[in-house]
Amino acid sequence: MTNKFEKFQKEINYKFENIELLKEAVTHSSYSNEFQDNINCNERLEFLGDAVIELIISTYLFNKFKKYPEGKLTRLRSKIVCEEALYDIALNYNIGEYLKLGKGEESTGGRERKSILADSVEAIIAAIYLDSDYINSEKLVLKLFDDYIKKAEEGKLNYDYKTKLQEVVQSINNTNKISYIVINEDGPDHNKTFFVKVLISGKEAGRGKGKSKKTAEQKSAKEALKKVNESLS
Repeated sequence: MTNKFEKFQKEINYKFENIELLKEAVTHSSYSNEFQDNINCNERLEFLGDAVIELIISTYLFNKFKKYPEGKLTRLRSKIVCEEALYDIALNYNIGEYLKLGKGEESTGGRERKSILADSVEAIIAAIYLDSDYINSEKLVLKLFDDYIKKAEEGKLNYDYKTKLQEVVQSINNTNKISYIVINEDGPDHNKTFFVKVLISGKEAGRGKGKSKKTAEQKSAKEALKKVNESLS
């Protein structure tokens, strides 16, 4: 677990002074309920992280869009700070791999559950805030949400990458066909990891992995969408 945490810290470019805060941030209540010897779950951190993220994004929007009225700022923030964005961020950083879950939650797909992953991102932000200060938290939040902020500003925010890929590809040529193929499965039946590639008219365009085929397909579609958009720009 320590090595995994080191990898994660490198990916987010932040080194914890108190690694126990990060451990708490990825500990689900189902785990702490099974092992009650002074093990805290991440619910309190989630509560704080929600407020920290909202303050950071609100301040950013307030300063950038000086002529926007309160209502427009609120609507823009709600598109950026939402469960879908938090879940997407969790998938991007493979946060599901670091979660500490109880046996029941583990066996029913908790590592892929949207609410659990979204909550864990909030908890991690709170852990960084407590471990350091507002400035470090702000840097990370704006980094994590950068793409969502830009797309929300442009009215192009879409979390369903499979649908978006279909729309973009068919707008180029409506005869293009998209298909998803499972190329590998790893692990026991109760905890499999699926590896998927997406083909556009028979040519590989992206790959993804996840604890469910749906997640792996979304990740492969996201990679393919990025490549398609780059080729068009």
